[in-house]
Amino acid sequence: MITKQASVLVVDDDIRMLRMMKRMLELEDYQVLAASSGESALKTFEKETPDLVLLDIMMPDMDGYSVCQRIREFSQIPIIMVTAKGNEKEKVEGLDIGADDYVTKPFSASELAARVRAMLRRIRTQDEPPEPVFHYSDLMIDFTSHRVMLGNNELNLTSTEYRLLSYMSCNAGRVVTPNQLLDKIWGGEYVGDPHLLQVNIARLRQKLGDNAKRPTYIMTRPGIGYMMIKPA
Repeated sequence: MITKQASVLVVDDDIRMLRMMKRMLELEDYQVLAASSGESALKTFEKETPDLVLLDIMMPDMDGYSVCQRIREFSQIPIIMVTAKGNEKEKVEGLDIGADDYVTKPFSASELAARVRAMLRRIRTQDEPPEPVFHYSDLMIDFTSHRVMLGNNELNLTSTEYRLLSYMSCNAGRVVTPNQLLDKIWGGEYVGDPHLLQVNIARLRQKLGDNAKRPTYIMTRPGIGYMMIKPA
């Protein structure tokens, strides 16, 4: 259950939109922090350390992409980008630089609250892995500390990327379907919409140095799903 103390940082240079989103979330009993510029958002983030960031893309001084990149330099707290209706380019770019999800304008209060609630619920509920550490080739996942090592280097994964890799490794040796992953990582409302999954798989492979055509870690089973090799 999501606690009433969960805090959300809402960032938008449109003061009317900012007030509206703030009010929507306050009615859901979230503690809401507000920032009307990229610079003020970063200062508020560093001072208050919110549980989640709701981040508009189009801002004049520092756009949402830049804010997201700056946050990702030191934090994996979930980020939901606010995008323009039908703008697939904005969605892909946001996911590529580390956002976990997006909500498209215009949206209802119930949709906004559902996205925030689902994201907070997903990061607070994790399945218990069968072993405390997963080892395969040069990859090591420490489930206790949530650290992922590739050789001697620690990978800087977003919370969504970590959950995705963790779930596949816990099911190593078995093929998991796109809908299974969408349901487990993003929630049932995303089943049948593979866009988020495809972008995150590609981004995860890039960080692992994995070649999609000759993969070492994440195998694709065309028309079925994805699989990680079970350690011997």
